[in-house]
This record gives sequence, structure tokens and C-alpha cells, in this order.
Amino acid sequence: MTITEPTNQLNGVDVEHLLHAREVLTGAPPAAQFTFRAASEWVDGNQATTTVDRFFGLGEEQAHARPHTVVSDHPSLFGATDAGATPPELAMIALAGCLTAGIASIAQNWGVKLNSVTANLEADMDMQGILGIDPDVRNGFSAIRVAYDIDADADDATVEAIVAQSQKRSAVFDIITNPTAVSVEVV
Repeated sequence: MTITEPTNQLNGVDVEHLLHAREVLTGAPPAAQFTFRAASEWVDGNQATTTVDRFFGLGEEQAHARPHTVVSDHPSLFGATDAGATPPELAMIALAGCLTAGIASIAQNWGVKLNSVTANLEADMDMQGILGIDPDVRNGFSAIRVAYDIDADADDATVEAIVAQSQKRSAVFDIITNPTAVSVEVV
């Protein structure tokens, strides 16, 4: 199954294509079942490279236009080489990217011109958990704060509604804020 349709872009977002995809998938729920894949390879120390390329969706195998690779590492203060963002920072990057893409898409759909969108994120983590110092301390973030500065041709209430709708539809926001079944095995 292929979804293509001409577009009219206000903020550089092909929202008409997204709406067409939603219409097509509404009539074909099995095609809406996607499986995303990532392959990670240890490099050295705490460094790994992770690549995404192929995925399943629309009832068949799909591929990105090209493979995308991300390097992760840890800061030198933990004895690593600092060759990339830490995995928790990559989670913050994913959240910012997903919310921001949603803002652009929703603004496009609502006919709101965006002039600039900037997000600043902060996440709190007590390292006593991940370092095994205190077993009662959580390994992950205890809080994440996202602050948007948005210049748009709309009033504040509309901009706030766009951000709220983006949060409501964000896959990464959902992944971070709701339990997800994760299995880990050695093959």
C-alpha cells in the first residue's frame, strides 16, 4: 500500500499528505500496524552506534530514504570518550523532535503560520540510582521539563492549544509517560 497525494504547505509540513494517510488507514486498520527497528553495535568503552533503516508498515516492508545512524556515549567525567549524546539525552532529543514536529503539523492543519519554534528541555536524574549507590533511587529521569518559545501568527491561546494537541498526539510523549512492555533477551 502506498499513500501519495499532492500537498499545500504553509510551514513546510505536508499535512494534507498526513490527513490523506489518516483517511486511508481509517479504512484499513491492519495497515496502520507498524514495527520500527533499530540495530545497535558496541564500538568501544561506553560508545555505541545505532542505525535505523528498514521498518514494517502499510502491510509491507518499508525503508527510510537512507539509513540514519546515531552515536551514543557518556561524558568523560565517567571515564568515557564523550563521542555522542548519552542515551538519556537521546530520549530528550526524541521527545523534543516529536513534540516539535507535532506543533508544526498541527499549526499547518489549523492554518497558523509559524515564524520560529524553540524548545528547551531539562531532565533531572539522581546518579545514585544508575551507579548502584542507592537501590531505592530510580535509574531514569525523575522529571522532564519542556519550555517552548513560539512566534506564530496566532494568539497565545491558539499557540497553547497547538502545543497541547501536539502533546496529546506525540508518540514519544506517550512512550515516556506510559508504561511500555519491554523484553530483553540474549540470542
